[in-house]
Amino acid sequence: MDFDFSEDQEQLRDAVRKWVDKGYSFERYRAAVKAGGFARAAYAEMAELGLSGLYVPEEHGGMGMGPVEGMVVMEELGRGMVLEPLKQSLIAGAVLAGYAPETVKSQWLPKVAGGEALLVLAYQERAARYRLDVCETSATKSGSGWQLTGSKSIVPAGDQADAFIVPASADGKMALFLVQRSGAGVSSRGYGTQDGSRAAELRLQNAGAELITLDGLTALEHAVDIGIAATCAEAVGVMDKTMTITAEYLNTRKQFGVFISSFQALRHRMADMKMQLELGRSMSYYAALKLNAPTAERRAAMARAKYQLGTSMRYVGQQAVQVHGGIGVTDEYIVSHYFKKLTQMEMTFGDSMHQLGEVASRMQDTAGVFA
Repeated sequence: MDFDFSEDQEQLRDAVRKWVDKGYSFERYRAAVKAGGFARAAYAEMAELGLSGLYVPEEHGGMGMGPVEGMVVMEELGRGMVLEPLKQSLIAGAVLAGYAPETVKSQWLPKVAGGEALLVLAYQERAARYRLDVCETSATKSGSGWQLTGSKSIVPAGDQADAFIVPASADGKMALFLVQRSGAGVSSRGYGTQDGSRAAELRLQNAGAELITLDGLTALEHAVDIGIAATCAEAVGVMDKTMTITAEYLNTRKQFGVFISSFQALRHRMADMKMQLELGRSMSYYAALKLNAPTAERRAAMARAKYQLGTSMRYVGQQAVQVHGGIGVTDEYIVSHYFKKLTQMEMTFGDSMHQLGEVASRMQDTAGVFA
């Protein structure tokens, strides 16, 4: 199998890497954290590169690209710990293009592609514990539209987004809706998260909504799988940069008059970190290549990938801190922020224990050593 990237994909990677290196320095990242964890200007710059429209079809003003291009972009954004939730734009572009009626597509997809509107997925509820089929938010028909009542938690940039993609129960079956943040009956309470980004608690009280699809669970599973693949790719970028920073530290820090990179125990530890990074990278590729597979195959692949990435993220982050010693957990030093990023991402779209359960539940009778 050929794993080489095409010339267009390499050019896309180069463009995003240059923007991250020049336009999203550690200083800008820290300023964004202090300002609340979201900067509309930075999101607009990504939109100018066409990134917000990556999964939006060309007829709606997007780039019409696919999962491999999404993986390439998210890797590079991960290297810079970019706070603005581009993965939410990837989810919105794909879900609206694949499931929404034409009226919703024509109204919202050009805005998503141009960066004029940030749409985010608001699906988590307190009682769900990562389960997608648990949904207490209700939807009732109101004339030609719908009204939603319920609460959603940890909504990315929820007090900054322009609209939400919200699952709700309609006549006993999950459906997917689009809700504008500026609409009546919508309120959000924003807060900073552990990695410096922003989230919000969303409350809906008879809030007006547009129907995306009545087959809500299928669409939600697809949306979350897009998020998992994007998170896996982003994690590879974060881990790769964490390894680079750690290697530079080992090559500059001296102890007993020699560089600590000469210590065999630390060299072995770095080798183990590199192994975990490459295991994560291979599973990120696997996730990207399976993102357009049939539902059952795709869901199993995403659980496998996220479990391995969760394991890799935890190991690389913790070992990087251990190698650095006390400086590794100080707020002034960059590696502590990469560690927090990896720790939070491990719990995003289902933590490792949840994903291990998903892998186990999808095993066939022939799985295992006796197959």
